[in-house]
Amino acid sequence: MNQQYIVSLHLCIFSFVLLAGKSSAAATDDLQYQACEPKKCAHGPELKYPFYLQGQQESYCGFPEFNVSCDGQGYPILRIPENDYVVDNISYESNSFRVYNAAVSGPEAGCLPEIKNVTVTNGSIGLRLVTESRINILRNCSELLVEQLWRYRVGCNEGKGYDWSFVLFEDSGFLKSALQECKENVLAPVEIREDDRSDRSSVVKYDVLLKRGFELRWSVSSCKECAESGGRCGFNATNLHFICFCPGRPHAARCKPDPVADGTPKSKKKLILIAVFGAIILILASTLVVVFVLFRLKKGGWGSSQFFSRRTSSNLSLKRDLEQESNYLGVPIFSYSELEEATNNFDSSKELGDGGFGTVYYGKLRDGREVAVKRLYEHNNKRMEQFRNEIEILASLRHRSLVTLYGYTSRHSHKLLLVYEYIPNGTVADHLHGERAIDGSLTWPIRMNIAVEAASALAYLHASGIIHRDVKTTNILLDENFCVKVADFGLSRQCPSNATHVSTAPQGTPGYVDPEYHEFYQLTDKSDVYSFGVVLIELISSMPAVDITRHRHEINLSNLAMNRIVRRAFDELIDPCLGFETDAEIMRMTTCVAELAFRCLQHEKDMRPTMDEVLETLKEIQGSGVNSNVERETSKNSNNNNNNVSGSVQVPPSPETEDAILLKGIRLAVSPISVTDKWVSSSTSTSNSG
Repeated sequence: MNQQYIVSLHLCIFSFVLLAGKSSAAATDDLQYQACEPKKCAHGPELKYPFYLQGQQESYCGFPEFNVSCDGQGYPILRIPENDYVVDNISYESNSFRVYNAAVSGPEAGCLPEIKNVTVTNGSIGLRLVTESRINILRNCSELLVEQLWRYRVGCNEGKGYDWSFVLFEDSGFLKSALQECKENVLAPVEIREDDRSDRSSVVKYDVLLKRGFELRWSVSSCKECAESGGRCGFNATNLHFICFCPGRPHAARCKPDPVADGTPKSKKKLILIAVFGAIILILASTLVVVFVLFRLKKGGWGSSQFFSRRTSSNLSLKRDLEQESNYLGVPIFSYSELEEATNNFDSSKELGDGGFGTVYYGKLRDGREVAVKRLYEHNNKRMEQFRNEIEILASLRHRSLVTLYGYTSRHSHKLLLVYEYIPNGTVADHLHGERAIDGSLTWPIRMNIAVEAASALAYLHASGIIHRDVKTTNILLDENFCVKVADFGLSRQCPSNATHVSTAPQGTPGYVDPEYHEFYQLTDKSDVYSFGVVLIELISSMPAVDITRHRHEINLSNLAMNRIVRRAFDELIDPCLGFETDAEIMRMTTCVAELAFRCLQHEKDMRPTMDEVLETLKEIQGSGVNSNVERETSKNSNNNNNNVSGSVQVPPSPETEDAILLKGIRLAVSPISVTDKWVSSSTSTSNSG
């Protein structure tokens, strides 16, 4: 009787939850429908999807890139991506709109404003420039042009003479010679009419042209079908998909499906059938679970809390340990809501990077500190161990080239979050192979300093009994002065002072993992030395650690480098942009760094130098140079004792020597890569243990 009563009660609760969920979804969608009502500034067009008006509409009413704000004069302003533009007209039928630079809005422009080149490729929105005609704005020109092109000049009297700029059409006969006399040329898209081209007798009315603006077209999901069915469009920035908000009912692709002959929509029939069958299956499954639980409790099979305690005790003990240790380690605990507020609800536009274990977001705390917040992907025992590991290591270490840990979330948080100091200048990998590489900011002196500071941080770790285990250019951050901050200690391990190695399954990133560690499962500080050798090669070559577009024997950078260094073909390894071929001092330093990397990349760990020796050698290279007499003496000493690895640079034999001939017959063992060697896992970690 009791069982029948509980089952009936269970069915009633289940039905109530279904009805309440449906009612709640409809109410929520109705609020979203109201929130996305079209709005406008004092001037300009009506704003609706894909645009949304900041402060008057919710962010889910449009795409993040179409965030419009009203300026002090009531004009709608859109940023694309660095310049502010006034939205002058929108055609929702043709997915196009017209803008002009906000710098020329308002009254007649007295001086030529600061106009930048327009970049319109902006993320997933597929923004395309429709206007093809442009004007050239030339600045920092020679005095020679002042008299030659007087009718095209624009200047501002600031009390110290005139700061002249020139505005020319693209088809102007003067343009080619003018470009040679000016240091800066900005191409501004504008709509040029026939009367503009025919009037060559007067100064170009640049303010008129710029206010006329240009046309852009977007290619986001169309709102036409949703709008025609009575809905309002929105965008889910988390799942990156289009939403149709319908008044009084949960949203769908459209609000009013087309009727069929019997008056019942096809889609509605389909949904009803799915809902009925789904409800029947859920009810049957839930009933069986309730009956089974009652039966087990009656038999006493679970011993009350024993069933659940085994599953959760390990995870809870880790969390309790973390909070107990926080008082001892002095690491603050943040609330999840505080970090959620700091990152604007983990806004995708604030993502700084995406690693093997979590996503890093930019945030700003209430006290004004800029931070980087890492949110781990999963909340399980393995992630808790890595979470705890990083806290323990960073809380106990202080070095100017190690990233600072500000705190973490408490055990009450449903997400594992770590809070670090914000390092604004990206990673070394960004500057070598990513979007930042095009600016050429990593000159050789900066790269040399990066090598020294990173080696200093790793030497400090090893002196503290810690092996980083994931040394790579994406884990070396750079501040605004290009100073190093080594990061990401989730895989790091402490090595007991009396132990020669730690026996553990190999983990790390393909292309950087010590091949001897990968083969014998013995982790030592020399494993970090191998990985750092790959970093040194990246710094001198600007090549990535793994590149499947290279020859199959050289996909792995360490293999490519060893081959070039053995042949002394440094010109095939060192990036020519560093000045290797024209500057004797850079040639000396880059060659010495290559030779040091050669020693770090030796297959046998005993043949590699320690990080202290690597650091001292780098300082020698960076400083007064390597004395040839010292080199010869070092080479002589190393021949007497093969296990004695000095801090000076040992030059590999030249191709003509007998040793070089022997080297050619050696198969160079390298770090495994996912395309040629067996690799346990698809993530950066190669094992579940460690």
